[in-house]
Amino acid sequence: MLLDRLFRPKPTLVAGRALYAGVVKQARTPALYEALGAPDTVEGRFEIYTLHVFLLLDRLRRQGPQASDTSQALFDTYVASLDDALREMGVGDLSVGKKMRKLGEAFYGRVKSYEIAFESLPDTSALNALLTRTVYAEAESAALPRLADYVIAQRAGLAAQPLEALLAGYAVWSPA
Repeated sequence: MLLDRLFRPKPTLVAGRALYAGVVKQARTPALYEALGAPDTVEGRFEIYTLHVFLLLDRLRRQGPQASDTSQALFDTYVASLDDALREMGVGDLSVGKKMRKLGEAFYGRVKSYEIAFESLPDTSALNALLTRTVYAEAESAALPRLADYVIAQRAGLAAQPLEALLAGYAVWSPA
């Protein structure tokens, strides 16, 4: 029993990992790539995963210490997943650090840009510009208004969910 408690992961770590598993499932929804036109490329998937991780981090922000720890576990799981993906793609050990640094810089840039875009809602021009230069950087952006609506709906949906459910690792995503 004592060893069980010593080696059992913290609830916030379990919740962060579960939230990330939900992000992965949602980010792999075919409709994001088919109906909403997100490019099904390494870069396009990075943008979609990053968007969903940010939506959860945004929801958990300033919700207390448990939410902060859960957010950190979610972020750590996301970063570890990026590292694993780079290695699976054949990036050498000597290059992983440089690529992770670039991805980290890209993530923090996205965070700042999404925060600014959300502050300006209901005006969607900043969000549209952000989605155009990130998600649709290398693709046609005809579905941009639908993706912007999707992002706004996901944000509202997460805001309506009980904090306790999110802290237990359960997030409900709307269909794409």
